[in-house]
Amino acid sequence: MDYSQFLLLKEELSLVLVIVILFIADLFMSPDAHKNSGKPMLNTMLPVVLLAIHTLITIVPGPVADAFGGMYHNQPIQSIVKSILSIGTLIVFLMAHEWMRRPDTAIKQGEFYVLTLSTLLGMYFMISSGHFLMFFIGLETASIPMAALVAFDKYRHHSAEAGAKYILTALFSSGLLLYGISLIYGSVGTLYFADIPAHLDGNPLQIMAFVFFFSGMGFKISLVPFHLWTADVYEGAPSTVTAYLSVISKGSAAFVLMAILIKVFAPMVAQWQEVLYWVTIASITLANLFALRQQNLKRLMAFSSISQAGYIMLGIISGTSQGMTSLVYYVLIYMFANLAVFTVITIVALRAHKYTLEDYNGLYGTNPKLAFLMTLALFSLAGIPPFAGFFSKFFIFAAAFRSGFHLLVFIALLNTIISLYYYLRIVKAMYINKSDEPIAAFRSDNYTRASLAICTLGILALSIASAVYQSIDKFSFGL
Repeated sequence: MDYSQFLLLKEELSLVLVIVILFIADLFMSPDAHKNSGKPMLNTMLPVVLLAIHTLITIVPGPVADAFGGMYHNQPIQSIVKSILSIGTLIVFLMAHEWMRRPDTAIKQGEFYVLTLSTLLGMYFMISSGHFLMFFIGLETASIPMAALVAFDKYRHHSAEAGAKYILTALFSSGLLLYGISLIYGSVGTLYFADIPAHLDGNPLQIMAFVFFFSGMGFKISLVPFHLWTADVYEGAPSTVTAYLSVISKGSAAFVLMAILIKVFAPMVAQWQEVLYWVTIASITLANLFALRQQNLKRLMAFSSISQAGYIMLGIISGTSQGMTSLVYYVLIYMFANLAVFTVITIVALRAHKYTLEDYNGLYGTNPKLAFLMTLALFSLAGIPPFAGFFSKFFIFAAAFRSGFHLLVFIALLNTIISLYYYLRIVKAMYINKSDEPIAAFRSDNYTRASLAICTLGILALSIASAVYQSIDKFSFGL
């Protein structure tokens, strides 16, 4: 065996090193009843610094690389997606600092960081897989630790219930997906992405294999009708974990789905575009209608994330390099905007124990900076110009329109108006509605400020930096 192949896995090896360092650090720096008065010595700074170094080392895309007989295949666009996920995880670590200081979670800091980075490692393998076995191993490496993260606050806010719902849903979806993969193998006799297309002819068995595979991925991305777990899990999970689940996990799964559709199911493009067409309409429309009825902010953002997943499908359905570019660009901007909203939700929940839309009445009067930054993020999510979200929606609509899906784009545009309504409900609550007991004024910690600053900078900078879109476009591929 040529062990030099491992050197091609620079992102994965670097992340494994970070995980090992944090694991050892937690062993020696965790709380001890007989030392340091039982206070934890491990803090947010170490994982943030290590992850920042890892991101800087791996941020420059490497050349096309194949390892282990084609089971691992990496391209520059995949390295870009990994860097985006790393930056998002770094923001999540910053926003988690206040939560990690709480007495019941301070003793579990090491577990949080190691579990989160383990899911990220699984996403890395999933993104660079060139074989369905490698893909499935990466998918499960990303999914199983996520269940532990969802149930992290098992004695608070239905977190244990959310964890149970997530793991049961994940098991069911994995079963469907694995059954689809087994049908693919039974039909073509191989699991290598590069070898499968030559044996696909769109026969009923292969169509059924695709339906099972897509159903499993639909659960992971929370597309309608595979979305029913989303609101309960998002509400019950800790806000920081909800943010990670709604952005990092969803973004990686969406990119992998597009890559597999292009690489593996290219001969069946007519069949999978038909399926995606109706799933996209259902996801965007139903999620927006359900979001209108929500009072709990985390549930509202859960249905918002289902709707956003529908918009991401517009990039996938085109199957073109422009669609891939717009998808990656959309995920990047969605990451900054959604994490900014969840940072505010997290800090308000921790300081004021407020969770509903009505609780945010008059927030601008007591915490104007938080209200202003949340407004910027909501405007970006809604696609209001001149914020970055407008350009991400424009490019993803353009990719679908150029591929001939004119009616689909029109329906998506109508749904954008609906989404504008419920996003502006939050803005109205913060600026216009009055409250007899508004959220008290408070100062955020430096880590929370840093996460909000990074997110706001991303929202504003990406609205004027066209070079980012062009850089992604250089490495994208399509049918």
